Amino acid sequence: MQSFSSAGVRINYVDLPPLEETPAAGRPVLLIHGFASTHVVNWVNTSWTTTLGRAGYRVIALDNRGHGESEKLYDPEAYTTREMAEDARRLLDHLDLPQAAVMGYSMGARNTAELVFRHPERVAAAVISGLGIHLVRGVGLPPRIAEALEAPSVDTLTDPTERMFRAFAEQNRSDLQALAACIRGSRNSLLVEEIEKTTLPVLVAVGSRDPIAGSGEELAALFPNGRFLDIPGRDHNLAVGDRVHKQGVLAFLDDVYVNG
Repeated sequence: MQSFSSAGVRINYVDLPPLEETPAAGRPVLLIHGFASTHVVNWVNTSWTTTLGRAGYRVIALDNRGHGESEKLYDPEAYTTREMAEDARRLLDHLDLPQAAVMGYSMGARNTAELVFRHPERVAAAVISGLGIHLVRGVGLPPRIAEALEAPSVDTLTDPTERMFRAFAEQNRSDLQALAACIRGSRNSLLVEEIEKTTLPVLVAVGSRDPIAGSGEELAALFPNGRFLDIPGRDHNLAVGDRVHKQGVLAFLDDVYVNG
């Protein structure tokens, strides 16, 4: 991995060249992973980096602050969605990329939406995955997840969602205190008025069995140039690497980013 300083915070990332020569011609796609995950878990292990590389794209993926190999911070104020979106923007600056397609999953989708609103000129097309109408009708994961991360053991937790996130964080060998700060600091939502002003092409992709995300169809309808991709039979975890998900995103990128 490589690293750069995002306003003093060390952010690690990978920058992978295309694996095939295609009409995509190495156009950059920036991937932003979800909460308690890493670029490896979210994008490499699910074969997203290979899928996009074989389609001819240059794939860039960062570890969000507090996650993976990036710097760990313990002040919730360091994890606002705006600041995390700025990490993505500063990475584009670092790589001298004026623009890229951006794809985020779950918390990464919230960061992507913030980047679209704050810096639309830097985003050629956006994929918001694992997050639907809760982008505007919610502020992120419930605060009790932070308390679950700070509990003495996963065995003391009874709520299924709390247990799921705690077990996922432990499986990824995460810094639980940093993640608890992230939950507390990144709780915000976008306004409907902000979304309705967004003219960029946006794909919203949500699993049909994902109550965490909320309705993807409702969110897509708010974007003037929005599209919806249903990922049949998949929940919040299994939707990530689903074949329908990959095929739909590739078709969207080819349409609006390569051929558009």
